[in-house]
Amino acid sequence: MLYVFLLITIGSLIFAFKLKKPLLLSLPFVSIFAYMIVQIAMVPLGFFETIKFIFQLR
Repeated sequence: MLYVFLLITIGSLIFAFKLKKPLLLSLPFVSIFAYMIVQIAMVPLGFFETIKFIFQLR
């Protein structure tokens, strides 16, 4: 999975500089956030219960 995020980051950098669109630099952050949401959704509890559980861990 690390290689996928590295590939997304490198591709985003290349296309951002080639196409001169700085918005493409946000793509790695969006993909990591989406991956985190998918991983939270895979927990068998409800979404908000899972979020509460994650933030109650110390």
